[in-house]
Amino acid sequence: NNRYELAQYEHYFRQAINKKWMLEGVTIIDPQTTYIDAGVQLAHDVVLGPNTHLYGKTSIGEGTTVGVGAIIQNSTIGAKAHIRSYTIIEESKVEDEGIVGPFSRLRPESHIKKRARVGNFVELKKTVLGEDSKANHLTYLGDAIIGKDVNVGCGVITCNYDGGLRYKGKAKTKIEDHVFVGSDCQLIAPVTLKRGTYVASGTTVTQDVPPDSLVIARAPQVIKPHYMKKLWARAKKQKRK
Repeated sequence: NNRYELAQYEHYFRQAINKKWMLEGVTIIDPQTTYIDAGVQLAHDVVLGPNTHLYGKTSIGEGTTVGVGAIIQNSTIGAKAHIRSYTIIEESKVEDEGIVGPFSRLRPESHIKKRARVGNFVELKKTVLGEDSKANHLTYLGDAIIGKDVNVGCGVITCNYDGGLRYKGKAKTKIEDHVFVGSDCQLIAPVTLKRGTYVASGTTVTQDVPPDSLVIARAPQVIKPHYMKKLWARAKKQKRK
């Protein structure tokens, strides 16, 4: 066979798989652009948006919605979950009512527990995100275990790799239940944030934190009233010279 004929055969079998699932109660918005491997398992009332790709031994639970352009490989998605547009999930698990995306990436061995949320431009790797916890934007969580009802603010990074200076492989971060991590924080692994900890925005955490603690580690703000007028005046004088 030539490449054209091969593509025709692939198209035929792909449409046969899509038809099978639609007859079993799966909604496929655009069968022409939807790719489902033969080993994939889909429950009743799953909705697949255009240009979705489901590979390997992926399974998706009842009532789950998969958005436009999502790619899911060898992963388990629970019931009534929302995998939003342009999310990539590899060898991971999303439990019932979990929300992932848009534009999120779950790398292998990530586990999103019930009702947890992973938002736009968030990347997880070998990380457990506990029930009702959320990391909604611009965050990297690697080699982390995160408990229940944890807020991970915008721009938080688990710094899990030091280039091999002290640790072989990746160091781990542990965040216990009911912890609040503010925006733009760095968690220098290995580190543990105990239950009820509050980490203020802009903090770099380098030591384990006891329960119910407030953590602040940032330079103090300096305000010099009217100082910019002096700077601009000085700059104008220098330009004249």
